[in-house]
Amino acid sequence: MANEPLQVKPAAPTPVGSTDVFRSFRNEMDRLFDRFTTGFGMPSFPFFRSEAAAAVALPAVDISEDTEAYRIAAELPGMSEKDIEIALNGDTLVLKGEKRQESESKEKDYYLAERSYGAFQRAFALPDGIDRDKISAEFNKGVLHLTLPKTPAAQQQQKKIDIKTAAT
Repeated sequence: MANEPLQVKPAAPTPVGSTDVFRSFRNEMDRLFDRFTTGFGMPSFPFFRSEAAAAVALPAVDISEDTEAYRIAAELPGMSEKDIEIALNGDTLVLKGEKRQESESKEKDYYLAERSYGAFQRAFALPDGIDRDKISAEFNKGVLHLTLPKTPAAQQQQKKIDIKTAAT
């Protein structure tokens, strides 16, 4: 057993500019644990690695703007509107949430109970010209849609600039 070569799994590279250093750290720890257990002839234990908590860490958001409003869509699969809190703190819109999952499986020869908890918080600086009293939120099929309407004055400030073809 001491002379057997260890299979080393290559680590998935962390994308450039990624702020998810904890996932990278966790992957590295998983590789280290796998190397340790397989060195003793034990199988790896992927069921110890629940991705549920990591998936909630920072939800993906899309931000768009049109002439009438800014729109934010946040992906929050497996959550309900009761798990989400939206607050306006000064010039900052804060989106918070917490996901709790519990599962239990009882069979004849084993018992497996898993619990995972994950909380997240995202903050967005509001641009000038937002009508704060008309900000709305809608939650549908795991996606939170926020609409931040512009004030009439902010809508009037927009002007389309025509592009002319240069003479050659």
